[in-house]
Amino acid sequence: RQLDALYPIVYMDCIVVKVRQNGSVINKAVFLALGINTEGQKELLGMWLAENEGEKFWLSVLTELKNRGLQDILIACVDGLKGFPDAINSVFPQTHIQLCIIHMVRNSLKYVAWKDYKAVTSGLKAVYQAPTEEAALMALDAFAGEWDNKYPQISKSWRAH
Repeated sequence: RQLDALYPIVYMDCIVVKVRQNGSVINKAVFLALGINTEGQKELLGMWLAENEGEKFWLSVLTELKNRGLQDILIACVDGLKGFPDAINSVFPQTHIQLCIIHMVRNSLKYVAWKDYKAVTSGLKAVYQAPTEEAALMALDAFAGEWDNKYPQISKSWRAH
């Protein structure tokens, strides 16, 4: 189907579903593009089955969306897949890339010792649940003040995304 020319936000990610194939149940990856239109309504822009999600795959998806009428995306919310921002920017060069919160938190917690998990998670929650950008930056500054000596890469990553 034809798409709107503009979607302020498009989420692109993968879900794993169980599928019956040749008499057995296997996991299959279904890749999704979910757009928020200018009226604030969610629209499923497409679903694709693929063996893996690399830059080349997403480039083909984005090109298909463009061929169906999509001219611009303001913000693309994606996972941390290497090459994903390059694929998006090659088709939609003005699009701002936002790493999704779940992936940002997961990536941050990779560095954290188990004994600090709860406190770090709580500090990050204050950042991503802040009501304004200013409040989020203040919460991130507070987080950095508490944790940068031990985990400097976390606040650096959040400032970059």
